Amino acid sequence: MFFKYLLFFLLLSRFSASQQEDVGFTYNGFKGVNMSLDGLAQITDNGILLMANTTKREVAHAFYPHLVSFINSSSGNVLSFSTTFVFAMSSELPTLGGPGIVFVISPSRRFPGALPSSYLGLFNTTNIGNSSNHVVGVELDTLQNTEFNDIPDNHVGIDINDLKSVKAARASYFSDQENRRVNLNLISGHPMQLWVEYSGSKKQLNVTLAPTNVPKPTIPLLSLKINLSRFMVDPMFVGFSSSTSSLAVSYFVLGWSFKIKGKAKELSLSQLPKLPRMGPKPKPKIFTIGFPVIGASLVLILIFIIQFIVGRKKKFAEVLEDWELEYGPQRFRYKDLYIATKGFNDKELLGIGGFGKVYKGILPTSKEVAVKRVSHDSRQGVREFIAEIASIGKLRHRNIVTLLGYCRRKEELLLVYDFMPNGSLDKFLFDQSTTKAKLSWKQRFQIIKGVASALLYLHEEWEQVVVHRDVKSSNVMLDKELNGKLGDFGLARLYDRGEDPKSTHVVGTFGYLAPELSRTGKVSPTMDVFAFGVFLLEMACGRRPIEPRASEECIVLVDWVISSWNSGTILDTVDPKLEMNYEVEEMELVLKLGLLCSQSIPTARPCMRQVVRYLEGEVPQPKLPSLRRSVSAPSEGPYLLGNSSSPSSIANSVLSGGR
Repeated sequence: MFFKYLLFFLLLSRFSASQQEDVGFTYNGFKGVNMSLDGLAQITDNGILLMANTTKREVAHAFYPHLVSFINSSSGNVLSFSTTFVFAMSSELPTLGGPGIVFVISPSRRFPGALPSSYLGLFNTTNIGNSSNHVVGVELDTLQNTEFNDIPDNHVGIDINDLKSVKAARASYFSDQENRRVNLNLISGHPMQLWVEYSGSKKQLNVTLAPTNVPKPTIPLLSLKINLSRFMVDPMFVGFSSSTSSLAVSYFVLGWSFKIKGKAKELSLSQLPKLPRMGPKPKPKIFTIGFPVIGASLVLILIFIIQFIVGRKKKFAEVLEDWELEYGPQRFRYKDLYIATKGFNDKELLGIGGFGKVYKGILPTSKEVAVKRVSHDSRQGVREFIAEIASIGKLRHRNIVTLLGYCRRKEELLLVYDFMPNGSLDKFLFDQSTTKAKLSWKQRFQIIKGVASALLYLHEEWEQVVVHRDVKSSNVMLDKELNGKLGDFGLARLYDRGEDPKSTHVVGTFGYLAPELSRTGKVSPTMDVFAFGVFLLEMACGRRPIEPRASEECIVLVDWVISSWNSGTILDTVDPKLEMNYEVEEMELVLKLGLLCSQSIPTARPCMRQVVRYLEGEVPQPKLPSLRRSVSAPSEGPYLLGNSSSPSSIANSVLSGGR
C-alpha cells in the first residue's frame, strides 16, 4: 500500500513539473489579472500595472503569482525562456529620472529589508552581491549610480545577484531601415517594448529594446554568453520591481507576455490600455491652435481694415482750407460724388469738353446731378476762383442750369449741376448719328427766348454783373420738356456794377469770341451779346460757326448769312431740316438779330434787354443797313461785319481752355 502511494506521488510530481515547464501567459493589459502586488504597485481601473507614481521613497513589486520551473530536471540546465513587455516611464523633470524598473527572476516575491531608490527594491547594503540571492534581472535605469559602476544614465543592464550590471548599454535600438542605432530616452513618457530571450542550448541571453511603433529589431541591444544554471534555483518567480526617489516619477507596464520553452506570444499593441495624461494638463486645441489662428486672423483683418481705411481716406482725400468753411452748404464730399457717379464710371459719362469730363450721378438724396471734373487753372488764385463758383451757385433763373456746389480734391475741381436729361442743344442741331428727335422751329424759338432771358438776368438783374464768356449751343442744356437752360459757368467772370472790369486771359470757343477781346482783354456783357448773335444764326441755319468742309464763301457762317442778306435771299440760309415749317417773320427776326448782335463794334450791338424786347415783339424788328464781308488780315479773323471800316476778328483769337 505504501508503494502505491509513493508511486502516485512520484507520478503527480512528474506531471506537475511537466506542467510548470510549459508555463506561458499573455496579458494585453492587466484588467482582471491575478497579480501578486506589494508596496506601491497597483492595477489601475483601465488595466495598467502602475509600479510607482509618487515622490515617496518606497518600493513596488508585481509578480506572476505562481512559481515557474526554469530548470530541466533531467539535465539540470536552465530551460529556454522568452518574455516581452510594454512599459512607459516619465518624470517631473524631462532630463532627470528616477531609479527605474527591473524585470526580475527571483526565488521569492518578498524582499525583506530591501531599500528603495538606487537599490530598486531588491537588495540592501548587507545582501547586495551575495551569491545566495539567486536573482537575475534586466534593469531599465535612468540614474547613474557611481557606487554600482553605472554607465551614464538612461541605460539598460543585465544584473546577476547585484546592481553592478554584468553588461550594460545606452538605451537605443538598431534601425533596420536606416542601418544604424537610434538613441532613446527612457523617461520620455512614450511607450516602449523590451524583449528578454534566453537560449538554453546556446547559453545566451539577448535583450532588445524599441519604440512600440517600430518592429522588433534584428540586432539586440545586449547579448551575453552566460549559463544561468549557475545562478538560478528551481522553481522561481517572475515579475517586476521598482522604487522611487525624491522626484515625482511614474512607471507603467501596459502588457506582458511570457513563455517557458518557446517564444513569448506577441502582444496586441492595439488592445493595450492607453497611458494616462502625463505632465501638465494639455491646453485644449482651442488654446493651442484655435486662439493663435483666430488671433493671427484678427491681426491680419485689423491690418487689412487699417489699410482699407487709410487707402479709402487717401482715395477720398479732399483739399479743405479754413476760408472755405463759409461755403460749407455749397461744398460736396468727394466720397459722395464718387459713389454717386459709380466711381466716375465711363458708363455714366455724359460728355467730354476741353475743361474735363461730365458724369451723371445720383446723390444719396436720390437727386440726379451732372458732375464736371475740371483741372484747376493754377494761374488764377484758388480762393478767388472758389469765391466766384460760390457766387455763381447763388444764381437762380428758370433758364439757367443751377450750379449746386463744388468739391476740391488735390489739383482737381468738381462742379455739381442739376442734371438735364436731354443733354446739350448742339446734339439736336448737328449730330447726324444721334437718335434724338428733330427740334421744330417753335421749340427752337422758345429756346432762343429762354437763353436771351437768362443772359438778361446775368447782365442786369442779378446783384453782380456776370459775363458768361462761353455762350454756345453746346452749353445750352435741355430739360425733359426741351426747355433751354444756359449752363457751364466755368469761364464766367463777375464784377460789381459800376466797376471797371479787369483784363483777363482770352478764353472761349473758336467761332464765338468777340473780336475786341484779343485787343483789349476786357470782360464785358457785349462779349456775350456777340456770342449770342452767333448762337442765333446756329439756331436758324442749323450750321456751326465754322464749317471747314464747306465752299470758300460758306466756311464762316456769319459771312454766308451777310452775303445772303445783301442779295435778298437771307431765307435761303434757313436750316433745311425745318422743311419750311417755320414762321417767316420770326425767322427773319432771328437772322437779323444774329447779324445785329455780331457787329464788330461793341457799342453797335444791342444790349440783352433790347434783344429780349425784340424777341417778345414789344418793339418792331430792327432795320439793318447794307452789310459787307471782310477782307481778312493775317492776325485777324476770316470775316468782318457791320457798317464800320474798323476790323474785327474772331477766327484766330488766342484760346485758353476752349471746349
